Amino acid sequence: MLNDTYILILDDNEESQKSSEVILNFIGEHSISYGLSQWLSAEQSRDMDKTIGMIILSLVNTDKNLEKVLKKIHETYGFTPILLLSNCDSVEITEDFDPHVKHMIVARMCNELNYSDLNDAIHRAQRYNESREQMNQQSNRRPAHLFRSLVGTSRLIKSVRTMMSQVADKDVTVLIAGESGTGKEVVARNLHYHSARREYPFVPVNCGAIPSELLESELFGHEKGAFTGAVNARAGRFELAEGGTLFLDEIGDMPLHMQVKILRVLQEKSYERVGGNKFFKTNVRIIAATHRNLEEMIEQGKFREDLYYRLNVFPIEMPSLRERSEDIPLLINELVAKLEHEKRGSIRFNSVAILSLCRHPWHGNVRELANLVERMAIMHPFGVVGVQDLPAKYRHVEVMEEDIVPAPAEESSCEPTVVSVSDVALLPENGIDLKEYISGLELSLIQQALDNTGGVVARAAEQLMIRRTTLVEKMKKYGLQRG
Repeated sequence: MLNDTYILILDDNEESQKSSEVILNFIGEHSISYGLSQWLSAEQSRDMDKTIGMIILSLVNTDKNLEKVLKKIHETYGFTPILLLSNCDSVEITEDFDPHVKHMIVARMCNELNYSDLNDAIHRAQRYNESREQMNQQSNRRPAHLFRSLVGTSRLIKSVRTMMSQVADKDVTVLIAGESGTGKEVVARNLHYHSARREYPFVPVNCGAIPSELLESELFGHEKGAFTGAVNARAGRFELAEGGTLFLDEIGDMPLHMQVKILRVLQEKSYERVGGNKFFKTNVRIIAATHRNLEEMIEQGKFREDLYYRLNVFPIEMPSLRERSEDIPLLINELVAKLEHEKRGSIRFNSVAILSLCRHPWHGNVRELANLVERMAIMHPFGVVGVQDLPAKYRHVEVMEEDIVPAPAEESSCEPTVVSVSDVALLPENGIDLKEYISGLELSLIQQALDNTGGVVARAAEQLMIRRTTLVEKMKKYGLQRG
């Protein structure tokens, strides 16, 4: 799951160190082990030539200071995710800890590893590393506000990205349709950013937010004395966007008399200021967006059919968040990364809370999700949000305790069948064949992942957070057939 990186085990207890190595080797992870005391005393770590994707830090029965150890790890490996093993009653993570160092602890277990919790911790570490990598890419290559709601691996959002790549550098009019909060303006900004007009302005206009009697002046500008209060000539949005992109948001709210004028500009590439008689040539790309059904509005006589076909040269339909709910975990990671990048705090959601959010209808779409993440970061700074911490309307999972995860796979496509992170296997009195037990558990999880994805091996591998080739080998091992 952590690709070609290594998991570093820092544990003074040789027996538990070996146990950790066996479990990691069984699930296909590369590992390196050191005694914690030995590692802390070394002037330079011997594994600096290897990429460390996660650290298992054991403070069981030791007097090591957690904060000092975390700072040493941070100095050596930067922001690397940590699974902390400790006597949970004796090792306390206080509010006085450096929040950035404390944030590296993505999971915690008491005394020893167990299989299901370890898998969950590795998954969290992978997401943490992806989030850090995305933040680095964003800060190095593009402004932080771009691509925010285009995150996801669902079929629908991949289709949107494909269409955007096809039309971004084409100088044609684009009509973006979709519910409020789905990211229509983000798509428009991306189209501009990846076009030949990127060096020129991107000018947004919300046609529904400007009174109809002022919209003409706002778009085309006015001359001095054109109306009461026009004490000076003023350039309009078309003039401000010259050479760049004019984004007409909520075009469906534009009054009919203005629709005629916009159609004329699109046809003749020129316009007049209000109160003037001079024609201005315009060279802008029009991108329009609406949450309304324009075809129905045409039938009702509320939108001009000729303008619709002028705008709808290349349509892009933005899916609602409930149609791509499998992207919610990735979106949460991206939104949290944005908060951290802007130094406005941080937050984490446990697996129960994410499962609950996957079941929410999201009438406000990505905008609603972004607002929730920001609210949780204010209410629980640098904390981990459980389902009981969510506002009541977002609680769609009944739990008695935090981290108890019901797994009814049939209810939603975004909810793969999972093993609860708090499930503890009871050891029979006569003992157990551990290898056989873990093999049976692995077989069951692989079969469930294949069932969840209709037998599509690549998607099942994504759910299990392993490489496709690894899954194929395991299927051969257990005699499982492809769907």
